[in-house]
Amino acid sequence: MKSDFLTSTTHFNPSIFLPKIPSRNSKISIKSSSSSKVRPDPWSLSDGNPEKPKPRYERPKHPLSDDDARRIIKKKAQYLSTLRRNQGSHAMTPKWIKRTPEQMVQYLEDDRNGQMYGKHVVAAIKTVRGLSQRREGSDDMRLVMSSFVAKLSFRDMCVVLKEQRGWRQVRDFFSWMKLQLSYRPSVVVYTIVLRLYGQVGKIKMAEETFLEMLEVGCEPDGVACGTMLCTYARWGRHNAMLTFYKAVQERRIILSTSVYNFMLSSLQKNQMVEEGVPPNEFTYTLVVSSYAKQGFKEEALWAFGEMKSLGFIPEEVTYSSVIGLSVKAGDWDQAVGLYEDMRSRGIVPSNYTCASMLSLYYKTENYPKALSLFADMERNKIPADEVIRGLIIRIYGKLGLFHDAQSIFEETERLNLLADEKTYLAMSQVHLNSGNVVKALDVIEMMKTRDIPLSRFAYIVMLQCYAKIQNVDCAEEAFRALSNTGLPDASSCNDMLNLYTRLNLGEKAKGFIKQITADQVQFNIELYKMAMRVYCKEGMVAEAIELVDKMGRVAVVKDDRFVQTLAEAMYIEINKLDKHEAVLNVSRLDVTALGMLLNLRLKEGNLIETKAILNLMFQTDLGSLAVNRVLSTFVREGDVFKAEILADIIIKLGLRIEEETVATLIAVYGRQHKLKEAKRLYVSAGESKTLGKSVISSMIDAYVRCGWLEDAFGLFMESAEKGCDPGAITISILVNALTNRGKHREAEHISRTCLEKNMALDTVGYNTLIKAMLEAGKLQCASEIYERMHTSGVPCSIQTYNTMISVYGRGLQLDKAIEIFSNARRSGLYLDEKIYTNMIMHYGKAGKMSEALSLFSEMQKKGIKPGTPSYNMVVKICATSRLHREVDELLQAMERTGICTESSTYLSLIQAYAESSQFAEAEKTITLMQEKGIPLFHSHFSLLLSAFAKAGMMDEAERIYSKMSEAGISPDSACKRTILKGYMSCGDAEKGILFYKKVIRSSVEDDRFVSSVVQDLYKAVGKEHDV
Repeated sequence: MKSDFLTSTTHFNPSIFLPKIPSRNSKISIKSSSSSKVRPDPWSLSDGNPEKPKPRYERPKHPLSDDDARRIIKKKAQYLSTLRRNQGSHAMTPKWIKRTPEQMVQYLEDDRNGQMYGKHVVAAIKTVRGLSQRREGSDDMRLVMSSFVAKLSFRDMCVVLKEQRGWRQVRDFFSWMKLQLSYRPSVVVYTIVLRLYGQVGKIKMAEETFLEMLEVGCEPDGVACGTMLCTYARWGRHNAMLTFYKAVQERRIILSTSVYNFMLSSLQKNQMVEEGVPPNEFTYTLVVSSYAKQGFKEEALWAFGEMKSLGFIPEEVTYSSVIGLSVKAGDWDQAVGLYEDMRSRGIVPSNYTCASMLSLYYKTENYPKALSLFADMERNKIPADEVIRGLIIRIYGKLGLFHDAQSIFEETERLNLLADEKTYLAMSQVHLNSGNVVKALDVIEMMKTRDIPLSRFAYIVMLQCYAKIQNVDCAEEAFRALSNTGLPDASSCNDMLNLYTRLNLGEKAKGFIKQITADQVQFNIELYKMAMRVYCKEGMVAEAIELVDKMGRVAVVKDDRFVQTLAEAMYIEINKLDKHEAVLNVSRLDVTALGMLLNLRLKEGNLIETKAILNLMFQTDLGSLAVNRVLSTFVREGDVFKAEILADIIIKLGLRIEEETVATLIAVYGRQHKLKEAKRLYVSAGESKTLGKSVISSMIDAYVRCGWLEDAFGLFMESAEKGCDPGAITISILVNALTNRGKHREAEHISRTCLEKNMALDTVGYNTLIKAMLEAGKLQCASEIYERMHTSGVPCSIQTYNTMISVYGRGLQLDKAIEIFSNARRSGLYLDEKIYTNMIMHYGKAGKMSEALSLFSEMQKKGIKPGTPSYNMVVKICATSRLHREVDELLQAMERTGICTESSTYLSLIQAYAESSQFAEAEKTITLMQEKGIPLFHSHFSLLLSAFAKAGMMDEAERIYSKMSEAGISPDSACKRTILKGYMSCGDAEKGILFYKKVIRSSVEDDRFVSSVVQDLYKAVGKEHDV
C-alpha cells in the first residue's frame, strides 16, 4: 500500500524524488526558483528579478558544502568533549578557540556569561515559545519577530528553530526565517524542521518540507534521509518507509547505525547484516525489544544470550523486555532468574520491570515478595506509576489490608495518576471483598462522573455488587449492559442465578436459564450446579434429567464427581437395586449432588426415592453431617415444609439428627408458634440422646415465644438441676419475659440459681438479672449479682452502671450510687444523658441540689445536649426544693436551645409544687400554660386538686374543680372521686353531699366508683336510705 507522501505527489516517483548520483563527467543542472512549479514568496525582499537575487557582498564567498560543514562541526564537538573530560591546570586551549579582542567585545555584548547562546538568541527562543500559549492564528510572526530583524545570524536562527517544542511555532518561524537576508537554503535547517515534525507525527508536513528541500536545490544527505526514515518508523508507516529506503539505496547513501536500529525496532528486519554494518550494544537492545514486543520469546532469549556471550552488558531496558516477556508467557522461574541476575549486576530496575515482577508475584500469590519489592522501590525512589499502584491495591485487598489499599488509591488520586479503569475497578473489588458494597459502587460512580468509559469487566463488578446487596433491578440492568458487550460469561450468569435463588424468584430463575441456554452461553461446572439447584428446588424433574444428560456429554465436566453422582443417583427408581449398587461403586460421592436430588424428590413427593437417597447419604464419608447440612439449608432458605418432612422420615427410619439441626428446627417452630411440633421434636431428640445445650435453649425460647412461661421456667430449672447451662442469651430472654409479665418471684429464683450454679453469663446477661431484681424490688439480690459480675471479671457496660445507680439510689444508699458513678467515669466508657439524668435525680431526691445542678452543668460542658426528660427531671427537683429562680432559668434555657416546653414539663413542675405544698406556684404554672397556649389536660388539674383535698382545703379544691370546667376540660371520674373523698376525709360529709347534688349528680349514673364514694358520704350522715 502506498504512503500518503507518494499518493499526494502523483508527479513524483522514487527516481525523481531522489535522483541517482550522476557520473563524474556529467553536470548537475538545478532548476531555478522561478520555475512554474515553485511560486516566489510574496514577502521576499529582492530587486524584482527572482532569477538573479542581489548578492550580499560584491565578491560573495563560496560557503562550505553541507558535508564539509557537518564534518567540521562534528570534529569540533569531539575535540571539545575530550577537552572537557581532561580539564585541569595544564589544559591547553587551541589557537583556533582563542578569541581576538573584537571577538571578546562581541562576546561581552552578547552577555553570554558562560551560556551556550547569546542573550538575543535566548530572547528570541522565549518569544517564539511564548506563542504556544496563544490561540492559533492570533499572532503574525513577522510582527512578533520584528525586533529581531538583522540581529539574528543564520546560525542563530537555526538555534532558535532547533529549540522550539511546538510544530506550529516551527512552521511559522521557518516561514519567517526564509524571508530574512541572512537565510540561505541548507540541508541542516531542513533536517531540523523534519526532525521536529517527525517527533509529533506531522508526516504530511514533513513530506512537504522534504519536497521543498529538493526543489530549492538542497541535496539530501544521510542525516536528512535518516530523519525521514525514523519518522516513518516511529509512526508505523512501514510501506512508505520501505519505498523511501529503496530510493536511499539507489542513491547509495550510507545511513548511520542509529537509523538501522530505529528501522529494526519497527520491522524486525536484519538489514544491518545484509549491509555489512556491525551491530553494537544498542542494536541488540532493539532486537530483543522488537522480539519481545511481538511475543517471540525464544528468539528474544536467543538474542539476549548472544548479546551476553559477545561481552555486551545488557541495559535495564533489555532485562525489562525479557522479564516482561517471561512473565506474560508464564515462565515464572525464568523471570525470577533474570531479575536476580540483573540485581546482581547492580542494575536498578525501572518501574516497568517492577510492574512485571509485581504482576508475577500477584499471580503466584507470593504477596510478601511483592510488598518487599514495593518497599525497595520506595527506598530506591523508583516512581510507582498507576499500573504498579493498581497491583499493590489488589495485593493489599488479598491480604485483607483494606485501609492500606484505600490509602494507596487516595494517594494515586492526589498525584493525578488516576486515569485507568483497571485501578478504579481494583479498588472497587477490594471494597466488595471487604463487604463494603456501598463504597465499591461509589468508586464505579466516580468513574462515570469522570467520563471514564465502562468496560465489560466494569459491568461484571457492578453485577457482583448489586447481587451481593440483592438489588434485583440494578443487577438485571448491569447484566443487560454486560450482554451488550458480548456473550455474558458463566460467572456473571451464576451470580444472577444465585441472586434469584436466594430471593426465591423461581420463575425468573427458570426463565433466565432458558435465556442463557438459547444464547449458547458456555457453562462451567459452577453454572451447571446452580442451574441444577434451581431445577431441583422447583421440582422440575424432566429438566433436571435433561441437564444431567447434557452434562454427561460435555467433555469439560463429564468426569466431575458432581456430574457422576447425579448420573448414578438420578435413575434409582428405574432399577433400584442395580443402580443403587452402581452408586455405591462411585469412589467418592458428591454430597452436594445428593442434597440437590433429595430436594428434587421431596418437591416431587417421591418418598421412596427420598428414603433411598437418605440411606445413601448416611453411607457417605460425611454420614449424618451431610443430611443435617441439607436440613439446615432448607431451614436457612425458609423451606420449613421440606425440613419437616425430611425430619419425620429421618426419625421414622431411626436415623440420627445432629443436635444443631434439631435446635434450628425447634427455633423455627417457635417463631411460627408451632409448639406442638417443637415439643414432638424435642421429645424425639431426648430419645435419641441428642438433648444438648442448644436443643434446650431453643425449646426454652420456643416456650417463651408461645407464651408458655411456666413451662419455660420449669425446663430451665430442670436443666439447671442436671447441670446444663442453657446460655446467657436464653437466660436473658427468659428473665426478661418473666419480668415483663410480673413474675418477679420466678425471675429472682432464676437469678439465684445462676449464682449458685456458677453459670457463665455475659454483660447482657448480668444486666438483665440486675434490672429484673430492681423492678422486683429485690435490691439486695441486685447488689449481690453486681458483686458476682465484678469478681468474675465480666466488663460492665454503661447500662450496668446506670442500673446500679438506680439500685443504690432507690435503697437510699447515695454514697454507693456516687461510687458507681465515679467507677463509670474511670472506666473510659462514654457517659450518656441517661446516666447523668439518673444521678441528678438521686442527688435531688437526697436534697443535694448543689451537686445535682453541678452535675447538670458538667453534662452540658462535655457536649451532651440535655433533652426533654433531663430538663423535666431538673425542673422537678428544683421546684420541689423551692428553687424558683432556677426553675425560671431552666425554662428559659429550654426555649433558647429550641426544646419545646411541652405539657409533660409543666406537669412535672406542677407535681413538684403540689407535693411540696407550694399551691400558689402550682396554680401560677397552670395560668402560665394557659397564657402560652400550651394544652392542658386532666392530669394538670388533678395534681393540684388532690393536693388541696389532702390538705383539707376544700374551698380551694372546689375552685380548682370549677376552673377546670372553665378551661373547657370536663372533670373525669378520678377528679370527682378525689374531691368527694376530700370531703369525706375532712369530716364534712354534708358539704360533700351538697356538692354532689349540685355539681356531679347528672353525670355519674353509670360510674360505680363515684357512686361508691357517694354511698359512703350518705352513710356518714346516717342517710343510707336516701342513696
